[in-house]
Amino acid sequence: MKVLLIGSGGREHALAWRLSASSLLTKLYAAPGNPGIAHMAELVALDVEDHAVISRFCLDHAIDLVVVGPEAPLVAGLANYLRAAGIRVFGPSKAAAQLEGSKGFTKDLCARYKIPTGAYGRFSALEPARAYVREQGAPIVIKADGLAAGKGVTVAMTLEEALEALEACFDGSFGSAGAEVVVEEFLTGEEASFFCLCDGKTALPFGTAQDHKRVGDGDTGPNTGGMGAYSPAPVMTPEMIERTMREIVEPTMRGMAEMGHPFQGVLFVGLMIGEDGPKLIEYNTRFGDPECQVLMMRLKDDLLVLLNAAVDGQLSHMSTRWRNETALTVVMAAKGYPAAPEKGSIIRGVDLLAGEAGAGEAEADEEIKIFHAGTALRDGQLIANGGRVLNVTAMGANAALAQARAYEAVSRIDWPEGFYRRDIGWRAVEREQQ
Repeated sequence: MKVLLIGSGGREHALAWRLSASSLLTKLYAAPGNPGIAHMAELVALDVEDHAVISRFCLDHAIDLVVVGPEAPLVAGLANYLRAAGIRVFGPSKAAAQLEGSKGFTKDLCARYKIPTGAYGRFSALEPARAYVREQGAPIVIKADGLAAGKGVTVAMTLEEALEALEACFDGSFGSAGAEVVVEEFLTGEEASFFCLCDGKTALPFGTAQDHKRVGDGDTGPNTGGMGAYSPAPVMTPEMIERTMREIVEPTMRGMAEMGHPFQGVLFVGLMIGEDGPKLIEYNTRFGDPECQVLMMRLKDDLLVLLNAAVDGQLSHMSTRWRNETALTVVMAAKGYPAAPEKGSIIRGVDLLAGEAGAGEAEADEEIKIFHAGTALRDGQLIANGGRVLNVTAMGANAALAQARAYEAVSRIDWPEGFYRRDIGWRAVEREQQ
């Protein structure tokens, strides 16, 4: 099979790594890709916002499957355009991608199908939103309705912080994403991420993870796209997975089908696990980043076989197999992230000439993978070209060993202009010590 992978981040590098190992694969293209992905795919300089250009490339190169990594092309309707041209694509339609593209849409779906989630209000003007926040009090959660690259959410612990977040949304800090705002109840408990592959009718459980959104150690500072993650999530016991499927995923799949928007692709379920069970925080309609990296490390099955089954409506016949060990990834970010990351600094210790993506001084152990998230090449040298730059990922018999292995690899990367959290996986490690 010839496959085109859309995207350029750490998630896409991890997907490319797994796809490249498939017995079905004959050729892998990536648009636009990154220096790490270049070792396992042919990079093509396509404008992923131009659906006609993507479609034409697929037809000219006899592409058998398009795998869309990021959320923005899905919300913009890329899957619809490709399907209309007769091109097979793994990813939801524009209407189905509203589960991520509009937080208000998802909250309304939850209300309609009795899916457990926090109480909420939807607002398109500042003053009514202010009144609602003052009435509810803090802590409270303020969310830009649309896509904001993981930065449109404020967990406000004070009334002042909540009002400032509302003003930021309506003042245009998040562009059109903040034209409407969802104000949500603050949920207590432990957060977890649960994934399903979906074919429109069947949702196949596809692993659990926990990530670290705050930029600083001890879960301090502003929210980011994610500073690290690990899998599996200890809080997601078999019982909790069963409840999540029954109370959240299955009614969502049924509801989307009834609305005429059957969901095909990855359903990423952001959960709060409290005393009364799982509640939905939000949906994403693609693999998480950096959760995808740890899931791909643990997956034992052929990823391309599974994605094909999802596209062909055959997931009811499939199952998945996972390594029992823990996978953990540490995000190395450029100084200034998430506000204004500094680009262009040279990264040493990750040897791109070693024949395998990410191989080099920091990756002597086969249980370690370095996924490129925001890198570029300049005069043959690897440089930082984004906010989140590298995902240093390791396997271990338990969370403590995976954590130690990942940070040992991080220590061998020479990049003074980068930074990282030093406590990724702390919750799982504490559990193991109890």
